[in-house]
Amino acid sequence: MSLIRHHFRSDVLSLSTSMSVILPDADPGPDGYATLYLLHGLTDDDTAWVRYSGIERYAATRGLAVIMPQVHRSFYCDEAHGNRYWTFLTQELPVLAHRTYPLTTHRARTFVAGLSMGGYGAMKWALREPERFAAAASLSGALGLAQRTTPGAGSLDPNLWDHIFDGRSVVGSDDDAIELVRRAGGAADLPKLYVCCGTDDALFAENDAFIQAADQAGIAVTTAFGPGLHDWDYWDRKITDVLAWLP
Repeated sequence: MSLIRHHFRSDVLSLSTSMSVILPDADPGPDGYATLYLLHGLTDDDTAWVRYSGIERYAATRGLAVIMPQVHRSFYCDEAHGNRYWTFLTQELPVLAHRTYPLTTHRARTFVAGLSMGGYGAMKWALREPERFAAAASLSGALGLAQRTTPGAGSLDPNLWDHIFDGRSVVGSDDDAIELVRRAGGAADLPKLYVCCGTDDALFAENDAFIQAADQAGIAVTTAFGPGLHDWDYWDRKITDVLAWLP
């Protein structure tokens, strides 16, 4: 495997940023490498998955390329008082990644996953742009983020709430993962969805609410709820399950 820290200038963000990239040793063939976009959490950066988990080894056994972007504390949103990280993630980053590396262009071999803030980002991306991905996975995802932008409803940092959402509630919007899964009911060609969360995790209730909304919308989601905390021991174990589950 090759591990690359790719520094580049983003036109969307108007700044220099980075992504970490894992590439298999095998020849990519005419279709390019099967590709996983793997998203980091609120307190991490694009190096976190490589530093704290065995993702490089796990991907090697599957011949999988892994693209890990840097989005700071943006919740993968176009920030009200910051930068356009949603636009960067969904428009600029894939073009750059495909221009630079031999990645597949086929939906059937393209996947997205993430932990915590990144689990929210992965589900939001897959549900808003389902034509991109064959599968999407959330590990301990902040899937009830929108519900924590209602006054008195939760623990979203007030500074983040103002910076990203201008202090407004985003319940029912395109930044509401639970609303997005409700809207997706009846969609003909959604990606496969996987949600795991430890029952000892503070985010367990909002993951359960997401699954209930999916059930009500008639959307099948593979779930893995059981003992576990909001930590790298849990995510390192569960990412192997996610990779084994990918189609």
